[in-house]
Amino acid sequence: MRRKAYVPGVAACLAVVLAGCTGGSGDGATSDDSNPGRPGVTTEAAEPGRYRTLPEPCGAVGDKTLDSLLPGIEEIPDEAQRDKAYKGEPTLAYDTDRKVGCRWKVESAEATNHLFVDFERVVSYDNSVSDDSQAEQLFAKQVEAADLPEPVVSESASSPSSSSSSSPGSGSPSGASSSGSPSATPSGSAPSGDASSSPSGSATPTDLQPRLLDDLGDEGYVDDELSDSGSTAKQRTVTVAFRTSNVMVTIEYTEQSATLGVVPDSEEMQDMARKLASQLADSLGG
Repeated sequence: MRRKAYVPGVAACLAVVLAGCTGGSGDGATSDDSNPGRPGVTTEAAEPGRYRTLPEPCGAVGDKTLDSLLPGIEEIPDEAQRDKAYKGEPTLAYDTDRKVGCRWKVESAEATNHLFVDFERVVSYDNSVSDDSQAEQLFAKQVEAADLPEPVVSESASSPSSSSSSSPGSGSPSGASSSGSPSATPSGSAPSGDASSSPSGSATPTDLQPRLLDDLGDEGYVDDELSDSGSTAKQRTVTVAFRTSNVMVTIEYTEQSATLGVVPDSEEMQDMARKLASQLADSLGG
């Protein structure tokens, strides 16, 4: 009797017939990933960020704003040097779609002022993580690195009589327990040196302490640090940073007094830096 030929494919199919080997009419139980429409196989990519490009950093700050932030820039006698001061100096950038910055510096009879503006566009390389989420994580690390103090409501803020003493800003938000040592006042990171140096005295240490900002972009913060370098002139740096979608913006505004014993005013510097931050947030549409 003539034997039937052995066909491996038929035998294999018979062996797994109960598992649904039907030559391509499967119900989704096979391991073939060629069908991208099957649920559970294709992972939908996370949403891209709102921003695909960054602004030109040195053109992001207008001349009138620079006039306020950099006293003396209008009085630079040499026209070429004055124009150069207004234009600023771009930072080195290898990918201007991802990170750009600009610096300005002006010296005057009263002080030397520096301004630095940095833009960073965050892109996630993980399809399961959106650009916004990646930027949120990076900004959280930036806030952590700033080491902002815990927000505190000062009970003494409402008692102007106590602020007229020699320790209106002891550097600690709980200034009511201050020993009144004047040497401790200018060495704090922000609020301390200011209530005493501010002619109006309208701002309390709590108002000026480094803190989170809920009215700037999706999230933001302000930091304020006063250097303590012995007998040299005091230098204050105010940092305002914020995030709008997948773009993070950082502003560093520094002033060093030309006169010994004169402390740069925290309230004024914070106000100007925050105004610039609001302008940049508006220009981004955030």
